[in-house]
Amino acid sequence: MTRRFRTEPEASLELEEAAQWYEQRRSGLGIEFLEEIDRALEFIARFPEAGAPVPGVPLILPVRRVPVPRFPFHVVYLELPDAIRILAFAHDRRSPAYWHSRTLK
Repeated sequence: MTRRFRTEPEASLELEEAAQWYEQRRSGLGIEFLEEIDRALEFIARFPEAGAPVPGVPLILPVRRVPVPRFPFHVVYLELPDAIRILAFAHDRRSPAYWHSRTLK
């Protein structure tokens, strides 16, 4: 059974801003970025347990991450019984814990 995604508003904003940034660098690169995000999300939907556990998050929370091919990003998500909650589209060079408060919502 494939669970649906619930994306945190802050994560949606991160994704939009990153796609715009890439598009400003080169025409079409923002679309390529979003295509790679889609591939990562498809992988998560099919194999939610395959993501790597996120260091620094209490083990009681099944927070995982999957890398985005070709781009320095990870999709960070929380497995729930009825959904997969997208917490962040996290840049690899950004402070690694900036999104941790989103797990409390």
